[in-house]
Amino acid sequence: MINGILNVYKEKGFTSHDVVAKLRGIVGQRKIGHTGTLDPDAEGVLPVCLGKATKLVDMLIEKDKVYQAALLLGKTSDTQDSSGVILRSYTGILPKEQDIRNVVKSFCGDYEQIPPMYSAIKINGKKLYALARAGQEVVRKPRKVHIQRITILKIDLPRVFLEVECAKGTYIRTLCHDIGAELNCGGLMESLLRTKVGFFNIDKSLRLSQVEELVAHGRLSEVLYPIDAVFSFLQKVRVRPEKAFAAYNGNVVLLEYLEGIERLHVQEGEKIRLYDRQDVLIGIFRFTKDRTFVVDKMFLDREEINGIYKRD
Repeated sequence: MINGILNVYKEKGFTSHDVVAKLRGIVGQRKIGHTGTLDPDAEGVLPVCLGKATKLVDMLIEKDKVYQAALLLGKTSDTQDSSGVILRSYTGILPKEQDIRNVVKSFCGDYEQIPPMYSAIKINGKKLYALARAGQEVVRKPRKVHIQRITILKIDLPRVFLEVECAKGTYIRTLCHDIGAELNCGGLMESLLRTKVGFFNIDKSLRLSQVEELVAHGRLSEVLYPIDAVFSFLQKVRVRPEKAFAAYNGNVVLLEYLEGIERLHVQEGEKIRLYDRQDVLIGIFRFTKDRTFVVDKMFLDREEINGIYKRD
């Protein structure tokens, strides 16, 4: 089985699920998962996890993201982007540039965002977009989202080109809609490009056709990120061979089970990458107030553990 993460460039017209389906055919395995939905009309970075790396999906969804968006002022749509039905066209004078800058800047930080009807959020077990397609609209509760940074790249009215760094759960098309509403002229998202997810950048992302070519030449490993690349910021620690069984089985690991504890500086709640003497990543362990390590995420499965016991 292939294990690792691919930095895929999702092209327009594909859903995130389409990318996974196509990759299953390209690499010849089913255990693949994406790390956060991009709308079909959006494009850009979509990390895709293969094999054991699928355990990272939830963690990567949590990562901050960077987008470049074109906000079209003067129009609103039912989907809050250019793919929907236009609900209103503003015929008045568009806001002045300084007013636009002031309003855009005001969205930096926390703000209450109402999820769009055309989204995968479930209410009473039903996805909002399914209700919207059936002509139904339901009341959605505002959710707090966080915008770390919002930069105006260019103003060429009626368009405003934005770069947004935000936490998970933020809808950029809703942000565009809300900016337009605040400016009293309306607005929708005309285009969206995701340029970064965590440390995955657009300049190293690969289109599906490129991945297919690499697989055909047996070179996929050259672009596959190892699982522990995601945790490179955590201290790397090895467990002593005679105590490795505790870690292999996900049990509590005592400080004295580890090699080089004199060089290990951790605080309560801090995590480490734990390896065995053969440099196999066992998992991510968290330091507790009892000065022990407990498993946070295991990356060894039972078959691998059995193989290690046979090897030793």
